[in-house]
Amino acid sequence: MLHENEYIIWNYGPRKRFFEDWNYSGAVTMSTRSPLARIQPTRTLVGLPVATKVATFSSRGPSSISPAILKPDIAAPGVNILAATSPNDTFYDRGFAMKSGTSMSIPVVAGIVALLKSLHPHWSPAAIRSTIVTTAWRTDPSGEPIFADGSNRKLADPFDYGGGVVNSEKAAKPGLVYDMGVNDYVLYLCSVGYTDSSITRLVRKKTVCANPKPSVLDLKLPSITIPNLAKEVIITRTVTNVGPVGSVYKAVIEAPMGVNVTVTPSTLVFNAKTRKLSFKVRVFAIE
Repeated sequence: MLHENEYIIWNYGPRKRFFEDWNYSGAVTMSTRSPLARIQPTRTLVGLPVATKVATFSSRGPSSISPAILKPDIAAPGVNILAATSPNDTFYDRGFAMKSGTSMSIPVVAGIVALLKSLHPHWSPAAIRSTIVTTAWRTDPSGEPIFADGSNRKLADPFDYGGGVVNSEKAAKPGLVYDMGVNDYVLYLCSVGYTDSSITRLVRKKTVCANPKPSVLDLKLPSITIPNLAKEVIITRTVTNVGPVGSVYKAVIEAPMGVNVTVTPSTLVFNAKTRKLSFKVRVFAIE
């Protein structure tokens, strides 16, 4: 007999233990004149929390090709993920296996991208990337620091996890996005030395790079990476407000040790007519 709020849970544990429990239950039933069996809803037992770490096999930055572009972009769960697998897999068990690697974390991010695209069909790939990067966790969900696995108690940094650990809930409402169009990608190609003819063939439009070459630091990325801060650097960023109309954003600066950072203007005020605004970041080393 089952209460209306109770249900049967199949036991997929080791068979030996299952039969032992069954025999024990049978003995109790036989010794009781009016037996009553009750199977209550399952409970999840959680052990001690495990520190969030960036796995040793996860690719690290900086980028050797474009060191002024932060890599990786984002981190996502990718260790001991229950995944569907082929019967030919060494660890195959009834269609599933525990897997680790980038191939496990990519589906997590891909699913979030699909959800964001369904919420905001007009968003570009760059806007979606910006959203995921700027809303990521830089600590674990409980507020504890993220570590870099393979190093002795090393705290993870942007070259380990990019913007942080992906946060699907916050990604739906980022407030500001750093969007990019075709011209921004052309700027990048010009900045890294591609010829006018090469870029023209690629974009199928007559292209002439500016002289002097544009700086890759001015790409509308949601991060700023300066490989060699030998002198003062001024960087421009343009943001689009996707939050409430009339939103006001103020710059909060946590400069690295030995570096001075200022933002101008320090406050961005949006309204119904103004959805995009630019600001400049001035960075220089303190002697």
